[in-house]
Amino acid sequence: MSFGSFIDQLKADGNLIEIQEPVSPEYDAARIAGNEKPHLFHSINGCRVAANLLSSREALCTTLRICREDMAGYLASVEPAGEIKLVVDPPTKEIRSKPDLSKLPVFTHFKNDPAPYITAGVLVTEMDGVMNASIHRMMVIGKDKLAVRLVAPRHTYLMHKKALERGEKLPVAIAIGLDPVVLFAICTRVPEGTEFRYASALQGAPLEVFECDNGIRVPHCEIVLEGYIGEETADEGPFVDITGTYDRVRSEPVIHLTGMIHREDPIYHAIIPSGSEHKLLMGVPYEPRILSAVNGVSDARNVVLTKGGCCYFDAVVQIKKQTEGDAKNAMLAAFAAHPSLKNVVVVDPDINIYDPSDVEFAIATRVLGDRDVLMITNVRGSSLDPISAPDGTTTKIGIDATMPLGAEEEFVRVLE
Repeated sequence: MSFGSFIDQLKADGNLIEIQEPVSPEYDAARIAGNEKPHLFHSINGCRVAANLLSSREALCTTLRICREDMAGYLASVEPAGEIKLVVDPPTKEIRSKPDLSKLPVFTHFKNDPAPYITAGVLVTEMDGVMNASIHRMMVIGKDKLAVRLVAPRHTYLMHKKALERGEKLPVAIAIGLDPVVLFAICTRVPEGTEFRYASALQGAPLEVFECDNGIRVPHCEIVLEGYIGEETADEGPFVDITGTYDRVRSEPVIHLTGMIHREDPIYHAIIPSGSEHKLLMGVPYEPRILSAVNGVSDARNVVLTKGGCCYFDAVVQIKKQTEGDAKNAMLAAFAAHPSLKNVVVVDPDINIYDPSDVEFAIATRVLGDRDVLMITNVRGSSLDPISAPDGTTTKIGIDATMPLGAEEEFVRVLE
């Protein structure tokens, strides 16, 4: 399914809000889309813009053709071994022009933002025959320049570092407006260089890609910006991240744009910072990774990164306990699988992990603080957590909210 056809399907299902009148990309568009329902703006800088397309688990499950309870297990079971097919005449290449970011409807989201930000651009690059595709926030600092946040020690950061050590520039392509299944697959934590193969496996068909002028291959999309990352750096930020608070200013690499190609009437994709689409795309891809890790030490049934925890910092892990040590082993495995994870609650199969009240019930009735709470201090967390140290060092808490083995009958709830 293409980006445009996905939007058409949302409209056909009655799930799309269309804004016909012109809207400013500076503050107004982000404010209007703040209700987190799927929107299609028909005139922002003369362009069409889509926002909040994957802003709920229900939308994501519909896109992947799975039910909510099966999501983590299904995603963990799919091998990144799909087929990639190179095509030579993609619809994205309908129009070619010099890069001019002022002609794109790039949002300035909040009043203290330093500049407009591209938020749904997939940065694709390649080195030594290994490609990488991932979403990065990119701050507009000129008509053909972007300051890009590269997080150490992730793949793009390492590729850029290696290029500089060789005295080279790192070629990149920024793809905007992809098939939502492909976009989600690219966000998922899979082995380096396999993002496109995972996308192909998820969509159940070969993933078609085409080659840009600089040799980078990208999937079908609405807009592609071509360029490179060299030695230049610039201040990037502050940026409102998943917590809804401003991340700090850093010196980050600059992307120099050399070309732009797009469809005849492209639809730009904007992800609202700290909105549900942002949180789901950033956090949900960690759920299969956590589930697989916990399965290595216990009988894991399911996992969810909670909405209240920004879909990133807090997890509920469901296990079928076999020994009394299983829950604490599950906590440690979850923390190892997702280093930014801060708090984890381990529950039994009878607890609905998607219901915060049910999880709280388990904590209220199955936890003794001196026995069931694990605290780990001075460990790596996330620099996005406003209360953690500037280097991301934090304290992690695990809660064993499972029933004591052998005493399960004492905890049976009479529901009807």
